[in-house]
Formats: sequence, structure tokens, C-alpha cells
Amino acid sequence: MSTPMLKQYAEIKSQYPDVILFYRMGDFYELFYDDAVTSSEVLGLTLTRRNHGKEGDVPLAGFPHHQLENYLSKMTRAGYRVAVCDQLEDPKQAKGIVKRGVTEVVSAGTTFSGTQLDDQKNNYLAAVSWVEESCGLAYADITAQEFFTGILPAAELLTRLVALEPAELIVAA
Repeated sequence: MSTPMLKQYAEIKSQYPDVILFYRMGDFYELFYDDAVTSSEVLGLTLTRRNHGKEGDVPLAGFPHHQLENYLSKMTRAGYRVAVCDQLEDPKQAKGIVKRGVTEVVSAGTTFSGTQLDDQKNNYLAAVSWVEESCGLAYADITAQEFFTGILPAAELLTRLVALEPAELIVAA
């Protein structure tokens, strides 16, 4: 990485390799590399490239910071998890590069966004694990403060999941 900003981005991204990273830069959230390509397709953002010295042309996309909830909602509805990286200090007070860090990680089952939630149904995050012919099932709707756990025959799992319609499902490997 050739610039201090890209070094900082790479360090933060390495801690969240399997999510899309919304990286705050001033009045915008920027996306780089594969995240920029994916987000441009999902969100309809313009994909550009910027030369970063030795790094060469880096794919880039972005959106105004006040559109965060809208774009978070679109990404999670499309099945992606998103890490929101914010500026942790006032840029005017910063010496050198602005300190940044991830302030939240959002997925379909963990969102609090009013634009994404349906008032008519639960927003369950469900988890399943198997032990022989049985399975453990846990599901929660954090917006409604509901949490359930149980064990059921594996043959009943699909019927239960169809009835629950979880927004997100975690399966033990």
C-alpha cells in the first residue's frame, strides 16, 4: 500500500475480510478494491478508479455520509454484511491521518434500521447445529427482545425454518 490512507484502510479491512467495508472519508463513505466493485453493482454506484502511486489504479465507489442508512439497508437486503468504519476524531484536530475504526457490523439479522424492518413480521437471526438425528435451533429478534432455543428432530427443521422466515441463518460447520 503506497499511501497512509490505503495502509490504514488495508489494516482495518484485514480485521473484517468477509464483509463490505464502508470507510468514512470526510462527508463520504468510500469503498475500495473488490468492495467497490461489488457495491457499485448492488447499490448502483458509479465505479471509478484513482491512481494511488505504486498501488496503481484502485477501484473506487462512494456515497454521501447522510445516505448511510439507505445503503446499509440495500446491502444487507442483498445478503451482505457491512462494517461501518467511522472517523474517531475530529479531522481538524488530527495530527497526520485521521484515526478511524469500525463502529458497527450490520447484517440482515442484526439490523436496527427502520427502513429495513417490516412492522408486520419478526426479523429473526437463527442458528442451527446438528447432533445425530436432532438439531439445536436458536433464534432471536433483537428489535423485539425475543430469544428462543430448543432441540427438535432434524426432519422438522425445514418446516420450522420456513415458518420462521429468518432474515439470516447461521449454520454450524
